[in-house]
Amino acid sequence: MSNEPEDKKVAPKTSKRRKNMPQVKKTINRWKVAFIILIGIIIGSLAFIFVRVTQVREPNYKPVPELVEKDGTPVIAIQSNKKQVNALIDFYLKDFQKGSDITYKFYLENEAMLNGTFEVLGHPIQFYLYFDPYVMDNGNVQLKAKSLSIGTLGLPMKEILKFVQRDYKLPNWVEVNPEDSTVLLRLDQFRMQNGLFIRAEKINLVDDDIRMNIYLPKDSADTTKEEKEGTN
Repeated sequence: MSNEPEDKKVAPKTSKRRKNMPQVKKTINRWKVAFIILIGIIIGSLAFIFVRVTQVREPNYKPVPELVEKDGTPVIAIQSNKKQVNALIDFYLKDFQKGSDITYKFYLENEAMLNGTFEVLGHPIQFYLYFDPYVMDNGNVQLKAKSLSIGTLGLPMKEILKFVQRDYKLPNWVEVNPEDSTVLLRLDQFRMQNGLFIRAEKINLVDDDIRMNIYLPKDSADTTKEEKEGTN
């Protein structure tokens, strides 16, 4: 009879210990679930960025005209600098991009720079793409991509150029070539009033020396010459 109270005291302790053990396991399981969800979100975000930048969509490309060597007479030689050219580019792009959902900037410093954004999970991510400009024999300008700044994301320049080619509103005389990381400014397709056209002669950004010639089309030059001869 005297042992009966001792058994009653021990029993509740054993029962209490057993009730606490599932709570510890439950807490550990919650942490595991939270950790798995966090890893899933990170992997999903990275996958979304990769797919968004590299996805293949049927592009609405305009046919690129064949390169045609223009004949003409240079009538105006222009020697300019980066500040003046940047003001001209800014004016042109602001007018060209009116009503566009995606806007970008292009300007000249010691290299040519394209500054734009693309969205990931609803958040804009800014990038800077740096180019070296080269004047071609035909007066066009080739921009060769040299480096990319895009925060902590390690995306190749080729993929950013694909994004620019696919999603950005570009003038029809700008040709983006992601495979060789170049952008070609087709000045031979840039139209001015009265048929005047332009050719680049020299671009030296370090020395701030930019030179171009404005040409009178051959037909107009011949007509002007004939009119002068007629007046004589």
